[in-house]
Amino acid sequence: MTAATVPGEALKVRLTAEEKRARILGVVYFALAVFVLWVFTLGVDPDLDATFKLSLPRDRFADLEWVVNARLVGYVVTAILAGLGALQLTRGFGTRGNLVLGIGLLLFVLSFLSWAAAGKSFSLVGMLTSTVLLSVPVTLGGLTGVMCERVAVINIGIEGQLLSSAFAGTLVGSLFGQWTGLIAGLVTGAILGAVLAVLSIKYQVDQIIAGVFINIFALGLTSFLATRVLGPNPDLNAPGRFTVIEIPLLKDIPVFGNMFFKHNIIVYATLVLVAALQVGLFYTRWGLRSRSVGEHPKAADTVGINVFRTRYTNVILGGMIAGFGGAFLTLGSTGRFEENMTAGVGFIGLAAMIFGRWNPTGVLGAALVFGFARSLQQKLGILGTPIPSEFLAMAPYIVTIIVVAGLVGRARPPAADGQPYIKQ
Repeated sequence: MTAATVPGEALKVRLTAEEKRARILGVVYFALAVFVLWVFTLGVDPDLDATFKLSLPRDRFADLEWVVNARLVGYVVTAILAGLGALQLTRGFGTRGNLVLGIGLLLFVLSFLSWAAAGKSFSLVGMLTSTVLLSVPVTLGGLTGVMCERVAVINIGIEGQLLSSAFAGTLVGSLFGQWTGLIAGLVTGAILGAVLAVLSIKYQVDQIIAGVFINIFALGLTSFLATRVLGPNPDLNAPGRFTVIEIPLLKDIPVFGNMFFKHNIIVYATLVLVAALQVGLFYTRWGLRSRSVGEHPKAADTVGINVFRTRYTNVILGGMIAGFGGAFLTLGSTGRFEENMTAGVGFIGLAAMIFGRWNPTGVLGAALVFGFARSLQQKLGILGTPIPSEFLAMAPYIVTIIVVAGLVGRARPPAADGQPYIKQ
C-alpha cells in the first residue's frame, strides 16, 4: 500500500510545482507587458524611428537596414506579451513553455532595442556577431561542466582552468607561436583536470572544495606571474591572435554570414565540438557508459564498466576543453593576458550547463543568451542610453541569477552527481 501511494504523492507534488510555475510565468508575461507599455512605448516620441543596420561597411550586400517606428514596436510587443500571459494562465503551453518563454523574452529585448535606438542608428549585425564571439568561452566552460558532471564529478574549478590556460597560451604563444600556445593551453587544462580527478576520485576530497582550491591557486599563481614575468617583459605578453577565416559564399549571407562564417579557427572548432559531443554523449558506446556512470555507478560497475577509468578520462578531457576556452580568451580574442581576465566566465559556464540541462546543444543555446547579454551591455554604452553604466555591467550576471533561480524550470542533474564511488 505504501509503495503504491508514494509515486502518486510524488506525481501530485510535481504537478503542483508545475502549476505554480505556470501561474508565475503568466504573471511575468503581464508584468513584462506593463513594463514595455509604460517605459518602451509611452516613453518614446511617436515620430522617432529606430534604424537597425543589418550589414557591415565591407560586406558584399552593404547598406542593408531595417527601419521601424519605436512606439509601434512597443504596442505590438505589449499586445503579444499580454496575450501570452492570458494563455499561460488559462491553458498553459505544456512542454513548449520554455520555447514560448524564450520568444517572449526576445520580444521584450526587441522593444528595448527599439526604445534605445529611437532616432538613432544601431548595428544589429555587429551586436549579433559579438554575441557569438562572447559566447565561445562560456560554451567551452559549459561543455567542461557537462563532461565532468555526466560522470558525476562536480567541477567548480572551471574558472581556474580557463585562467591558467589563458596565461599558458599567452606565454608559450609569445615564445613559440600561436599554435604552440594553443597546445600549451590544452595541456594546462588537462593537468588541472587531472588534479581535480585525483583529488575527487582517488582521495575522495569534497568536490566543491577541490574546485575552489583550483580557482584560488590559479588566480594567485597567474596574478603573481603576470606581475613578475609578463609585466617587466611585454614581449612575453604579445602572442597575437589567430587570423579570421572567411568561408566563401556563406560569408555573404546577410546577417548570418557575419555571425557564423567570419571567425577564427577556435570559433569554428567550438561549433564542431558541440555537435561532436552531442552525438558522442547520446549516440555512442562511450556516451552511454559515461551517462550510466553518472546515473548509477554501482550498476555500471556490475555490468563491467570501469567507473574510475571513465571518470578520469572524462574529467581530463573536460579540462582540455577548458584549456581550449582559456586559449581562446587570449589567442582568439584579446591577444594578451590580463590579470583575472576570466571575470566569472567559468561560473557563467556552469549556469549555462544547468540552463542547457547538461546537454551540449543546450549549453550552446544558453551561452548565446549570456553572450547576447554581454554584447548588449557593450552596445548600449555606445548608444548613450540613460541607463547607468553600472546597471549595464550587471546585465550578464543578472541573467545568470535568473537562470540559476529556476525561471526556465527545474533541471535534474545526473543522479550520482557529486557522490564519490567506493568499489565494493
